[in-house]
Amino acid sequence: MPRIVTTVEDLRLRAKARVPRMFYDYADSGSWTESTYHANAADFSAIKLRQRVAVDMSNRTLASTMIGQAVSMPVALAPCGIVGMQRADGEILAARAAARAGVPFTLSTMSICSIEDVAEASDHPFWFQLYFLRDRGFNDRLIDRARAAGCSALVLTLDLQIMGQRHKDLRNGLSAPPKPTLGTIANLLTKPRWCLEMLRTSRRGLRNVVGHAEGVRDTRSIASWTSEQFDPRLSWDDIRRIQDRWKGPLILKGVLDPEDAASAADTGAEAIIVSNHGGRQLDGAISSIAALPGIVAEVGHRVEVFMDGGIRSGQDVLKAVALGARGVFIGRPYVYGVGAMGERGVTLCLDIIRKELDMTMAFCGRRDIRDVDGTIRVAPHPAGSRHRPRAQTPPPHGPLHDAG
Repeated sequence: MPRIVTTVEDLRLRAKARVPRMFYDYADSGSWTESTYHANAADFSAIKLRQRVAVDMSNRTLASTMIGQAVSMPVALAPCGIVGMQRADGEILAARAAARAGVPFTLSTMSICSIEDVAEASDHPFWFQLYFLRDRGFNDRLIDRARAAGCSALVLTLDLQIMGQRHKDLRNGLSAPPKPTLGTIANLLTKPRWCLEMLRTSRRGLRNVVGHAEGVRDTRSIASWTSEQFDPRLSWDDIRRIQDRWKGPLILKGVLDPEDAASAADTGAEAIIVSNHGGRQLDGAISSIAALPGIVAEVGHRVEVFMDGGIRSGQDVLKAVALGARGVFIGRPYVYGVGAMGERGVTLCLDIIRKELDMTMAFCGRRDIRDVDGTIRVAPHPAGSRHRPRAQTPPPHGPLHDAG
């Protein structure tokens, strides 16, 4: 375990040492062979940047907006399930750190801390993520609860109509709270600090669900309810119905194809998130960063385009912005932070990303994140070419502040 934390990878290693295996594996895995999960991060390395010199690098700013909301940098915390199992009250800890850092936090439907828990513990509005479930009444009540809690945007996930198979979760017998099997107990005995913190909180189940969904009165009935609730019949008309009930900013998450992006833009949503669910659904799908340019070209002039998947540094954030993203969502990096060091770990994660983003932008000769475009990239030449690298053509919508 690293003594000094300087990268997101350092946080990951600390989290792996401190979090019970089933919950660490839940966060740090993909479906089937995990090829898309690994491609999400690996594909960033092929994007090369132009280093510039003898330019004024003073007075830099990363400030921007996401769906009209001011952000200190174009980064939001993505909705992640059962963060409160990485560390006690994990969603509350992450929301507080995000508010202090000036970036949005998105609470998952499948969170350990409820909408009301997070709203009570934080004085800053947050975003809420919704799945399309068979129980329409429960869906409607979630929307109403999010509105009553002051959530300032709704993120609707489109790519979980059926759940991809994640081998590690099946082998570990994932449940929240963990079931007392011999293997689970043996692993928990090696995590005494985690166990002690969990004993001190009453938040150990899916509190958005228990007591709110029909037939779910305790943690024992959650597993069967969850496996039956994701609805494969989701349509664009259903999205419009949700939008009519929400009556606020709507972000559609899980778009990976330009044709779907055009249909998403037709709904009138404020933004879409280019995402393959962190490589946890269709194994063999294109990486999010590879899909981004085509979707920006298709709808970047109509809606704000965000992306998630594979971001592990501030350099990755800058590369996504250069390819046309208005902003990015990070999931695993801040979850590692929660598991490693709690609220302080999330703050450290965001500080690391902010510093890397700021320094890389300066090295590329830019002082304002809103002026970053495709010209900071090096366009690759065929092998053996003697021509000098040329600037990459910027996305069709121009610099960041022209998107959407």
